[in-house]
Amino acid sequence: MDQVLDDCREKMDKAIASLDKDLAKLRTGRASVGLVDGITVEYYGTMTPLNQLASISIPDSRTIAIQPWDRNVFSGIEKAIMKSDLGLNPVSDGKIIRINIPPLTEERRKDLVKMAKKYSEDAKVALRNVRREANDTLKKMKNDKDLTEDEMHKGHEEVQKITDSYVSKVDRILADKEKEIMEF
Repeated sequence: MDQVLDDCREKMDKAIASLDKDLAKLRTGRASVGLVDGITVEYYGTMTPLNQLASISIPDSRTIAIQPWDRNVFSGIEKAIMKSDLGLNPVSDGKIIRINIPPLTEERRKDLVKMAKKYSEDAKVALRNVRREANDTLKKMKNDKDLTEDEMHKGHEEVQKITDSYVSKVDRILADKEKEIMEF
């Protein structure tokens, strides 16, 4: 039974990590390296992640600086940034590509909060799926006579406690992200 509970925690940790990764891509009023994480650039015929072609830094709270290692990739990086759904315009001086992060409008902030809520709901669905999987495993163990009826019920209660703690963790993460998005 301990193995089932450990697997349950491990899978739920992965769901939380996935939520963190999704929320990092949401644009708040501040510059963040996470904003350009998902961008891929065509480089000699291959789609390559931006962070493998350039160093990315945050010189101030409203700017992302991208310094490509190969001069031939400047235009490709600019095109990839403009094609992305971030709505940002890169400015190049031949050495560094700068992306200025404009302040968010109230409407855009509300849209971002909706997206954050959707991501958190997806994470909760993933947590519930893990819970169902763990409970099914416990039932199967009882049917195979590896657990008694009482042990199975105790296991179900433990799985529910774990699920509740992870759901509250998702709610805290969402509340923090909402606060960050709505900050001016």
